[in-house]
Amino acid sequence: MRLVVNGTPQDARPAPGQCLRTLLRQLGWFGVKRGCDAGDCGACTVHLDGLPVHSCLVPAFRAEGRAVTTIEGLAGADGLHPMQAGFRDAQGFQCGFCTPGMIMTAAALDQAQRADLATALKGNLCRCTGYGAIADAIAGIGHVEAAGALGPCGRSVAAPAGERVVTGAERYTLDMALPGLLHLKVLRSPHAHARVVRIDDGPALAVPGVVAVLTHADAPDTLFSTARHQNPRDDLDDTRVLDPVLRFVGQRVAAVVAETEAAAEAGCRALIVAYDVLPAVLDPEQATAPGAPLVHDPGTVGGVADAGRNVAARLDGEVGDVAAGFARADVVHEAVYVSQRVQHAPLETHGAIGWRDEAGRLVLRSSTQVPYLTRDALAALFGLDRDGVRVVCGRVGGGFGGKQEMLVEDLVALAVLKTGRPVQWELTREEQFAATTTRHPMRVRVTLGAERDGTLTAIALDVLANTGAYGNHAPGVLFHGCNESIAVYRCANKKVCGVSAYTHAVPAGAFRGYGLSQTNFAVESAMDELARTLGLDPYDLRRRNVVVPGDAMIAWSDHPHDVAFGSYGLDQCLDLAEQAMREADPAEGGLGPDWRVGQGMALGMIDTIPPRGHFADATVRLAMDGSYELRVGSAEFGNGSTTVHAQLAAEALECDPGRIRVVQADTDAVGHDTGAYGSTGIVVAGLAVQKAAAALRDAVLAFAAGQVGVAPERCRLTGDGVDADGERIGWDRLAAAAQAAGVVLSGDGHADGSPRSVAFNVQAFRVAVHGETGRVRILRSVHAADAGRVLNPMQCRGQVEGGVAQAIGAALYEDLRIGADGRVINPTFRNYHIPVLADLPRTRVLFADSWDRIGPSGAKSMSESPFNPVAAALANAIHDATGVRLRATPFAPDRIFRAVLARPGAPDP
Repeated sequence: MRLVVNGTPQDARPAPGQCLRTLLRQLGWFGVKRGCDAGDCGACTVHLDGLPVHSCLVPAFRAEGRAVTTIEGLAGADGLHPMQAGFRDAQGFQCGFCTPGMIMTAAALDQAQRADLATALKGNLCRCTGYGAIADAIAGIGHVEAAGALGPCGRSVAAPAGERVVTGAERYTLDMALPGLLHLKVLRSPHAHARVVRIDDGPALAVPGVVAVLTHADAPDTLFSTARHQNPRDDLDDTRVLDPVLRFVGQRVAAVVAETEAAAEAGCRALIVAYDVLPAVLDPEQATAPGAPLVHDPGTVGGVADAGRNVAARLDGEVGDVAAGFARADVVHEAVYVSQRVQHAPLETHGAIGWRDEAGRLVLRSSTQVPYLTRDALAALFGLDRDGVRVVCGRVGGGFGGKQEMLVEDLVALAVLKTGRPVQWELTREEQFAATTTRHPMRVRVTLGAERDGTLTAIALDVLANTGAYGNHAPGVLFHGCNESIAVYRCANKKVCGVSAYTHAVPAGAFRGYGLSQTNFAVESAMDELARTLGLDPYDLRRRNVVVPGDAMIAWSDHPHDVAFGSYGLDQCLDLAEQAMREADPAEGGLGPDWRVGQGMALGMIDTIPPRGHFADATVRLAMDGSYELRVGSAEFGNGSTTVHAQLAAEALECDPGRIRVVQADTDAVGHDTGAYGSTGIVVAGLAVQKAAAALRDAVLAFAAGQVGVAPERCRLTGDGVDADGERIGWDRLAAAAQAAGVVLSGDGHADGSPRSVAFNVQAFRVAVHGETGRVRILRSVHAADAGRVLNPMQCRGQVEGGVAQAIGAALYEDLRIGADGRVINPTFRNYHIPVLADLPRTRVLFADSWDRIGPSGAKSMSESPFNPVAAALANAIHDATGVRLRATPFAPDRIFRAVLARPGAPDP
């Protein structure tokens, strides 16, 4: 067939049943993204004869003789399409994976549709932004500003990749074509617990196009953890690449490698497997009871607290005398709070491509937050030298902690090593939901003791987390969740008892907040209940009890010695949120008599760096044209670190950020980078960048000074070279002199993530709850954040808006449900509701005025922490409106309705 793509006629031969999306990508139009294959997300939107369509729903043959426009063809001869320019200038993206499809939809809207974006964009999902910046982009409200005379830091400079993102030129993990590429697909377990008795791969190998079948007999028998930390001992070694014992529905049974995806899928269907089905346990309380089916055999897994009782990790700690603290309390509040499974749901699913390079090295191009740690794990797993493995990232389409795991790279590496050919594996959306990781479900019992004036006398937490079939991140999430949630309060008596239990369910893992969203919901809900019991204002109760500089930050044990108040803005955050909630807003009027209005708040504190080591190297080199090449190891997945790294380097080098070219997320780039997780992209890698740029600046000035025989302090950098005591030395002359002298003008920087600081957040809501349906409308959302010096206000505001938006979804309706047989029953965007634009308020973001002495140029982290206080603030607001206390998320309308009916004195329905 023949079609016209972006004005160019193209011949194509689509396969039977092929959709237009896959055909366009085969033709090299990688701006067309794969997000769901079900028409739910809009990432694949193109124009077909001028009309926007989800190309995953259009059979490829229907494009015959028609004109297709992808994001690459939207720009005109005169430059960017106005909608592309709008998204660039308003930075209507973070990871940017959804952006091409979003722009293609927005570019086709008429004026009436633009006035009703809630309806117009209901078919396009964004997991990162919270849609505020997208609405600004469509409205033509730009925020990008030039660095100007005041320097690059503290200004909303544009993302370096902005123009490439909005034109579809930015390359994500699988946006490349390799000759001879094979495709991998996986047969997954239909049972929650079973042993593989026999695999007959003959029928699969007989399928045309199938090259290999991989089973546990082909894989290393080595135990490892999919979790990735700097110190591998932080995680539990309980996982194999392919395991003959299956511990959850969806676990890998075998892999088929074939010339096409269709052949690989047919090969999986042809495999014949005999299973010995074993007893399973899904509930964590039942799992830790005597006699429960064991998830792992005791003695065979590493670092597990008590495999014989299905206890992956345990925490018991006390400071002070908690019993005495409760004894002297005037009021004791005790309640249990429950948080559900939530999926990260990045628009780009997990995926990787592997191959051997010309030197014979194993190369993985992966969608990961931790390329260096993944490289090290692969080398150890397959007995390779570290130098014999390279891991590189394109731009990563969202992470939220879910890509701090090695979930696809190990099997791709095995396939490459077995076949000797390039291999690609891209998870489907259903696999992403049912076979990767989730947030840890938690049951948290909180007990608070207080004097009549609100002074806390004792705090106790009893936590039961469900880590699922594998213990990736089980200890870290448990320990971290039980730390800052109570360390933020000044109280001499604290006790924590915690267990993370194995069950035969989809594994849990790292998720934005790393345990704090669950425990914060419990503690901050309990603080609100305590305030109401005592008749105190919730802001005042917090002010009376929060830590202040000079206080020891302690939870269940002495806090690690390297955590400090690098800055303190919690008092400002409380004031800013409270004042903003007092302001009148005419838009909140007009509610009918069936709506009940209330407001609530909650706070949070987070350590800005993980404990026990987090390291980053950076290098900056001067190029012949006077630009700078910055090399860092951290990946860009919507966290915005690339922009800020360029700003930090430009500030040290006294230049515009546009002169900084960033090379990143490649294990060949620099010596090491632990990874972009735990709020480290700016505060660790950023420090390394700052040091490297300062070292280069000193080297350039010293070299220039030597050319004219003056002291380095008499030289300064200018836009076109160096002013050496009044003599101008241009970049061309400087570079030529360095080359002649055999000198490489560069600077190296290293940061070890120590000491660590803390960041603070306060969230407040005003909500209306419909009395007859339980529906919640958010009338006002205010978030006050202590991020230290805000290096890029537009970008940091976007991080806060996106974090609040994701947390609203988790609090109100997101719920990954597991049936009685262990199967995930809602593994699609259609049945797992992530927020669309219509669901969300525009959060007003307010920043405290602080300067952190530990972070780079005064900055602290602000990527994951906005998520944490949202659920409690919503629960507190709903209680204020209805008198109903919801102690389990999500706060779905039917749950609210039933709770209101069950309230004493409620009228009959």
